[in-house]
Amino acid sequence: MNRRTLLTGLLALPALPLLVRTSFAQTTGSTEPLMQFEPLDRPHSYWRDKVSEQAYEVLFEESTERPGSSPLDKVYESGTYVCAACYLPLFASEHKFDSGTGWPSFTQPIEGHMGTKQDYSMIWPRTEYHCARCGGHQGHVFNDGPPPRGERWCNNGVALDFVPEGDDLPELRG
Repeated sequence: MNRRTLLTGLLALPALPLLVRTSFAQTTGSTEPLMQFEPLDRPHSYWRDKVSEQAYEVLFEESTERPGSSPLDKVYESGTYVCAACYLPLFASEHKFDSGTGWPSFTQPIEGHMGTKQDYSMIWPRTEYHCARCGGHQGHVFNDGPPPRGERWCNNGVALDFVPEGDDLPELRG
């Protein structure tokens, strides 16, 4: 490859988002009931003393925990997974599955409780998702999940808290 071809290719990188289409919508079509909430407009520093250091790094600095490090990866009881920062319910346990990746994985979130954006940190575009209320980074969604949706919502365990069925959900925080 000559230098001109390389430079032309590098100049085309900013156009990549226009060429790549994602199959993941902002809303998921879930049958879960929508919870009424107002998105929060808080600086990331607001959350520093409300979550653990590792959770803060994942949620508000978009870090990733080591695979296999979260106890939530192997939790399969009935309940609800909520955002570790603001406690917005994000996933129902009935949509959790063992992806073998070492991170808690779900086939779909609770409708309207996630926002998405394109992430180019690994050069190839991925769909990042975050809590629709506090904006905390949760993980990435991929199209290699089980039928019928084919989605794998791969979540950082430290970005979630689990509330067993029968327990009261915590009041929203923030």
